[in-house]
Parts: sequence; structure tokens; C-alpha cells
Amino acid sequence: MAGFLTWLWRYRNYIVIVLTPLLLLPLPLIIPTTEAKCGFVIILMALYWCTECIPLAVTALLPVILFPMMGIMESGEVCIQYLKDSNMLFVGGLLVAIAVEHWNLHKRIALQVLLIVGVKPSLLMIGFMSTTAFLSMWISNTASTAMMLPIANAVLQQLCETEANAEERDYSPTNDGQDNDAFDMGDVKESHDMELKPKDSSIDMDADKDGGSTDMKKMKENVSSRVSFVLPEVCDTTSETEQRRLKREQKYAKLTKGMSLSVCYAASIGGTATLTGTTPNVILKGQIDELFPGNGGIINFASWFGFSFPNMVLMLALSWLWLQFMFLGFNLRKSFGCGTKKDNDREAFQVIKDEYKKLGRMSFAEACVLVIFTLLVLLWFTREPGFIPGWATVLFNKDKPYVTDGTVAILMSSLFFCIPSNLPRCCGKSKDGAPAEAPSPLLSWDIVHEKMPWNILLLLGGGFALAHGSEKSGLSVWLGESLIPLQNIPPFAISILLCLLVAMFTECSSNTATTTLFLPILASMATAIKIHPLYVMLPCTISASLAFMLPVATPPNAIAFSYGNLKVMDMAKAGFILNFVGVITINIAINTWGVAMFQLNTFPSWANVTTTP
Repeated sequence: MAGFLTWLWRYRNYIVIVLTPLLLLPLPLIIPTTEAKCGFVIILMALYWCTECIPLAVTALLPVILFPMMGIMESGEVCIQYLKDSNMLFVGGLLVAIAVEHWNLHKRIALQVLLIVGVKPSLLMIGFMSTTAFLSMWISNTASTAMMLPIANAVLQQLCETEANAEERDYSPTNDGQDNDAFDMGDVKESHDMELKPKDSSIDMDADKDGGSTDMKKMKENVSSRVSFVLPEVCDTTSETEQRRLKREQKYAKLTKGMSLSVCYAASIGGTATLTGTTPNVILKGQIDELFPGNGGIINFASWFGFSFPNMVLMLALSWLWLQFMFLGFNLRKSFGCGTKKDNDREAFQVIKDEYKKLGRMSFAEACVLVIFTLLVLLWFTREPGFIPGWATVLFNKDKPYVTDGTVAILMSSLFFCIPSNLPRCCGKSKDGAPAEAPSPLLSWDIVHEKMPWNILLLLGGGFALAHGSEKSGLSVWLGESLIPLQNIPPFAISILLCLLVAMFTECSSNTATTTLFLPILASMATAIKIHPLYVMLPCTISASLAFMLPVATPPNAIAFSYGNLKVMDMAKAGFILNFVGVITINIAINTWGVAMFQLNTFPSWANVTTTP
């Protein structure tokens, strides 16, 4: 029986691949409608995505096979969904991130921030969390976590060693104590010599046989009393040293856990602040544009940042407070170093300083990447800021939205392949006197090919194909009509419940797959009960990034789990509370400045879409 169960476990992926479509097959056979057929495809893909029996990107390609075969959509119409404007925005953002990582610009920014913040425990946690969150806004959450955790471990290790050395100096015996110990042990040795080898030859050697002289007895008693006084003192000192060592190691083991969790959580939180920070954000933009073509570009880089950045800062601050409470306590004197010695922090600070010095001066390539990155962000913000006409509106988008955020992303990222990595020199020569070769560009395609997560592009496309298929088949309308009874529930309660559901679902599934599955359903529900689609789609998209409880929930969690000597229960206890904190924060945001920004208290005309199968 045990062998059969082992066989089943080893072959579980193949079993799921074969059995799942067979078990779901009665649905399209018994109900031969396009809605049922589309539902079959969506359920099949959901189960494949949750079990990961085949790669996520391969599952995302199933609409290319199943939609044409089931008569839902033509093949050409399906395939065109896999490369849209949102994909181009994502590609441009990833190219910038690859360039930043390739030239180590992210490490220079991180170390500079840590040099400003300092190495006090609470300040250090704030420094690492804010730096990781900032980097995650622009590069992948995984890359920012993988870069920050080794730095955090090195700093904490140095702090621990410095504290050990300081304790050794503080608790070492004084000079007087050392003299007394030497004197005591010298007396022991001298008395022992006097016993074995008397200096005075006139002493009667037979005296010992009769019980010895009175002076000798007194001396032995004196020696015994001194030895009995010295040995317990040495033992007490040793036990105290051991206790201090164990206490120090426990303190820094706990601090290491807290710091590791703070970095991986900050990476997930920071990714929510920008449109290109994490994949679910781009999926939302693509789904809104796909399902509601007349939305007038309601989601762009500037509008997303205006809503999500304050929410990210609030979530980050509350997360820091919770982790501070769990792993450091609220002793301000210890945590912030108020009134403590500064000598203990100098060596740890020097570790960060030495790492920064290793980077050397900013190179020409780093400066170019920084300039392009800054220009890209400025162009994104000013393209269509909302309160005034943007440069794209004035120059290009007078009657149609010709230029989008994707256009800007591809324009600026293309410059990485056109600008040399070194400052060109006229008539430069190599060491052997021959004319110098031209410098390589800032990025080569080999580097991009190696670091670009191509599977994410297919995942995005699969989500857009599912959304379009739901709309064409009439499944969206059927779902919307089925969810009409939800009109009796207050919208804020619907939002909170859906956010909790998504946050729970994303713990055991990819955040990309979670967003792809939920957003079309949420859009149908919103149009059916006549609430603004963004009122539920926006908070649920951000909730998909709240994967805090399990190591397998997201790559940053897995990296922290391997670095921080964490147990699953440590992450579960910290993440469980943070999930609720995140959901509450998001719903506060959507019901305050979110309502003002997107007019969420009204049902927009562009959302009143009626689709017939």
C-alpha cells in the first residue's frame, strides 16, 4: 500500500493532466452552449494553474487550442490577444530593470540609503524595508529580495560580533582581580613546593611522621581555603559568559528572522506602488482595456501611482510596526539606540561602507542607465497626468490615444541598445597600439535573452485570451446575471470579502494566475450590480500581492525562508496578521482618496456594456 501511494505521489502531475479534463468533460457535453464550453476551459486552466502539473506558461496557451476547437473564437482572434499594448509596457519595464541590475545601479542606491539610515535595529529595519520597497517599484521583487538579504545578513553578523567583543571587554576581570588571582595561585604553588622541598635543612625530617609542625598545618589550611575560594569564582564567571553568549545569539537569531521577513514583505508591498512593479498590476490595465474599451485610459502610470503609492507607504509603515512588535519589542532605548554606546555600531556601519567603496565611482554606463531611468519615469508621469493636458495629449493624442505608456517604455528601453557602455574616445588605441574597438552597448540581446522572464508574457496573453473568450461566449453576461443578488450587500462589504478571498487564494497559487482568473469574474459582477468596476477590481488586484504566510506563496518568501533560519510557523504568524492589515489598508484607500480619484461612487457609462453571445 505504501509503495502504491508513493507511486501515486510521484506520478501525480501526469494523473492530474489526464484525469482533470475527463472529469470536467460532462459539462460541455450535457450543456452544449458556448458559455459552458468557455467555463470548461476556464475551470481546466484554473486547476492546472493551481496544481502546476504543467508549466504556467504552457497552461496559458490552452485557449489557442481549445477556443477554436470548441467554436468559441477563431484562431486568429485568439492569437492576437497574446501581444497587446500592456505586454509592450511590461517588456519595456523589464528591459529597464535588466539594465539597472546589469550595471549594479540598484546596489549603489541600496547601500547609499543604508549609509544614511544607520545601523540601529529599528532604523536598520526601516532602512532595509524602504530600500527594498523602492527597488521593487522598478525591478522584480525577486531580484530586490535576493540583493538585499545578503547585505542584511552581513550587517547583522557584524553587529553580533561587535557586541560579543564589547561584552568581552566589559566583563573581563580588572587588573586588581588579575593580580589577586595570580597571587592566590602563586601561594598554592609556593606552599606545594614548601611541602615537597623544604628550604631549611635544619628542620627535623622526622617531624612529619609525628604529625608535623603547627606552622605547616596552618599553611595547608590557608592554601585549601584559597583554592576553595578561587575555583567557584572561575566557574561562576564561565557560566555567566555562556549565558550572555546564548542570550546574545537568541537575540540576533530573532532579529535575523525579523529582518529577513521585513525584506521579503517589503518587496511584495513595494511592487504594488507602480504599474510595472508586479505582473497583476499590468494584468488589471490589460483587462480593463479589453473588457471596457471606452474607459478613456482610466488606468495609466500616473493614476496608478497616485492611488497606490500612498497605500504602499501606509502598508509598509504598519508592517514595520507589526514586525517591530514581534521581533524587537517597543523598547525605544534598545531599538533606536537612544543613550547606548556608539562604538558597537561602528564596525557594522563599516561593513556597509566597505561594500559601497567596492563599487567605486559611478561609471559612465551607470550614469546613462540612471538618466534613461529618470527620463522614463518623468515621461510616464507627464504623459497624461489628469489635472492638466500631458505632452502626449498636446503632441500626438489629439483625436485618438496614439501614444500610450507602452510606447514610452519601448522608446526609452530601446536606447539601451544604442548608447555605448563607455565614453567613446577619438583615435583611441588599445594596449598593443592597434585602434581600439568600439565599446559594447549598455545592453546586448544575449543579456536580455538570459534575464527576461518570457513566460510572464505568455501568462499575460493567456489572461487576455480568457477575458476575451468569456466576453465572446456570453459567459461574462451569465456570471453577471447570477451575481445580481449581491446588490443587497453593501459595496464596501463586498470589497472586503473579495479581497480576503483573493489574499487567501494567492497563498497557494501564483499571483498572476489568481489575478487572471478573478478579474473577468469581478468585472461581470460589477456591471451586473451596477458598481464601478474599479471599486472591486483595483483592491483585489493589490490583494493578489499579499502573499505573506507561506514560503511557497511567492519567490521573495522562498528566498527569505532559505536565508533567515525561519520556520513555516514564523512566517505564518507574521503573515496572517499582515494579510488582514493589507486588506484593511487597501479598503481604506479605495473608500477615501480612491473614490475622489476615480469617481468610484458612480457607475460609469463606459462600464454599461451589453454583450450578446
